[in-house]
Amino acid sequence: MVSTMKKTATESVSVTFEDQQKINKFVRNISRTTELEEEINVKKKKKEKKPPNLKDPCKVIMLADDNCLLTSYQIEKNVFISHSQEEIQEMLEEAKKNLQEEIYALKSRVESIHRVLADLKFQLYQKFGSNINLEADER
Repeated sequence: MVSTMKKTATESVSVTFEDQQKINKFVRNISRTTELEEEINVKKKKKEKKPPNLKDPCKVIMLADDNCLLTSYQIEKNVFISHSQEEIQEMLEEAKKNLQEEIYALKSRVESIHRVLADLKFQLYQKFGSNINLEADER
């Protein structure tokens, strides 16, 4: 087996159109994986982001003065709405839940892309052996 690997490594292997398509697909999927992982990190930071000196906004709202009828809730950078404390607490919980679901969906997409990459990597290494490098550069 070692001799056949050495033999294929020294021989010139022609790259067909299908091979080039596989290589291009591999590169596109690597790029997409990187983008998705960055998006996951942004969403994780957003989920964990809390106002200064507050451990959990939901708990703070629960402990707030019951005499206060309306509380402001920020929905955009400079957009606030007023709702009751119960409504805001429900909105916060829903926002956390939605963010977690988005993170889960992104991770699922990354996993499916990794399966495609593994299959492509197997096919390309099987044909080109050590003549091709599909490993990520160490930085």
